[in-house]
Amino acid sequence: MLTVDYDALELHAGDRLLDIGCGFGRHSYEALRRGADVISSDFSLPELVEVDRTVSAMHAAGELPTGVSSASCNGDVTRLPFPDGTFDRVIASEILEHIDNDIAALVELVRVLRPGGTFAATVPATFPEQICWKITDEYHAPKVEGGHVRIYKKGELARRMQAAGLEIFHDHRAHALHTPYWWLRCAVGPQENPNNHPATKAYNRLLEWDIMKQPTLTKVADRALNPILGKSLVVYGIKPIPNNPS
Repeated sequence: MLTVDYDALELHAGDRLLDIGCGFGRHSYEALRRGADVISSDFSLPELVEVDRTVSAMHAAGELPTGVSSASCNGDVTRLPFPDGTFDRVIASEILEHIDNDIAALVELVRVLRPGGTFAATVPATFPEQICWKITDEYHAPKVEGGHVRIYKKGELARRMQAAGLEIFHDHRAHALHTPYWWLRCAVGPQENPNNHPATKAYNRLLEWDIMKQPTLTKVADRALNPILGKSLVVYGIKPIPNNPS
């Protein structure tokens, strides 16, 4: 289940991709399948361990192109251990809403992106996120340690990306069918195991079925509902190439 559109990101075989906030690696796996070299980074060490295991299994099963490389990095997004311009593409997936100093994080991510490289930031979309915050304060900071610290509007995120040095060229929303699930989660208790309540358990099974089977009906419904109910907002930017001195 990808949030980022790799055609919009202009990802090509041989590109160097930083997947920051990689979680359990969904964007990293697809980038590797497309022939990119990937650094997967997340604050959660157990998730990175799982990503490394999965990538090793994919290599062993022959699911990845010959020669692609993958590594993981655990650390602070505001102090990345990479030289300037290391990456051709950067994905920041559902991470900026967790960071107090998101401007510092964006500046650092743009620093490690090469001139002419592309960047995709995904954050919770405004309307679905506002409902979650209204339903319960157990969904966000300060009550939840590490929870969401802000709600982005599209223009606000675009302006922050521009201030960090990017030119914005595209945006879209994704995962409309996931929005009611998170409203249900908030209603029954977002910190609870979703399998402990029949409503969230049933909806979770529906989403798992949709991800595995990808039926046409739910694809069409998701696409039609995304402009209103899309759970994630994705904004794309490019790092300008400096003009050569005359």
